[in-house]
Amino acid sequence: MIKTTQIAADRAFDETKSVLPVEVARGVYIENPPGAEALKLMHLLISKAGGRMADDVRHELRLADIKKIDGMRNHTRTTLRKLFVELRGAVIVFDDTEAQCEIIGGFLDQAKLDYRHEVNDDLLVAWWFGRAFREMAEKSCHWAILDRQTVFALSSKYSILLFQHITSLVNLNHVTNKTFTVAELRAILGVPEGKLPAWNDMNKRALSPAIAEINQTSRLHLTTSIHKIGRTVASVTISWTEKDLAEKRDAKRELDRPKVGRKARREGRAETIVTPPFPASGSVRYDVFWHPIAEDHTARLSNGDLPDLGTLTQVFRDWLQGNGIPLDAPGMEKRFATFCANYRPPF
Repeated sequence: MIKTTQIAADRAFDETKSVLPVEVARGVYIENPPGAEALKLMHLLISKAGGRMADDVRHELRLADIKKIDGMRNHTRTTLRKLFVELRGAVIVFDDTEAQCEIIGGFLDQAKLDYRHEVNDDLLVAWWFGRAFREMAEKSCHWAILDRQTVFALSSKYSILLFQHITSLVNLNHVTNKTFTVAELRAILGVPEGKLPAWNDMNKRALSPAIAEINQTSRLHLTTSIHKIGRTVASVTISWTEKDLAEKRDAKRELDRPKVGRKARREGRAETIVTPPFPASGSVRYDVFWHPIAEDHTARLSNGDLPDLGTLTQVFRDWLQGNGIPLDAPGMEKRFATFCANYRPPF
């Protein structure tokens, strides 16, 4: 029987896909569920380890390589530390029904952030996977292959957790839907106990936004059917279909666009969003359109703060002027995002 680790090793060349043990893809975070950025880091760590994910070895990744990934924030030691704390505190529970036992354990054993060369943006990230995760990976003979660009584009933990769970079901023969109890859905989405207790709240703030975001950015189209007992919602059936070629192209185009305005496009309000000219003076710090782009794409300082946005704004304006590019040129948001990603403050 083919092992998940073998599939991961065989696909190590494909940087567009991530191979996840199905036990992890369908795993349930019941304690301290990590947020969206920590989940993205989890996917990155598993992808980087590849076929060695089950080995009790040290894995390494440099911060500079993380910053190259579209959809990952421009992290610093401070922001990465927070994400590793989230991952270290997460508890994975998987019910192995064949062995009739539950596996409970952590994703990470230990992580190290070697900052000896941090001034040169050469922070070294090292980590060791936890015993429970390694045991899952070693025994796993079923896997989920996820579109990595979609995972990194999703903005909430609800979307990421639901996407990885559904993706793990997609390739099962003749299976195009699954029915979940409300309690199961809460667990899959990582909704903490006591939060969004009413079905309407959970549906409005977690499930429906997650499905809408997955439908916008992935190769899948999800729909739901609600089943009631009396007035109470007892279960929900989630169905999925593979998009046709034109729909997949639309999703790919959306992924290639800046995420600014993505929610508006998803909600059909895109026609109200007009890209304004880049400010002719002042800083983008208080600009409702340009500040989020700087926030998401500018590399942070060692203390986790953004560099001075006034200086960044002026340097970008000077660059535009030096290249003869008007402030209202088409594609300005993409141009500014790329500039921010490569910007380093003067010393």
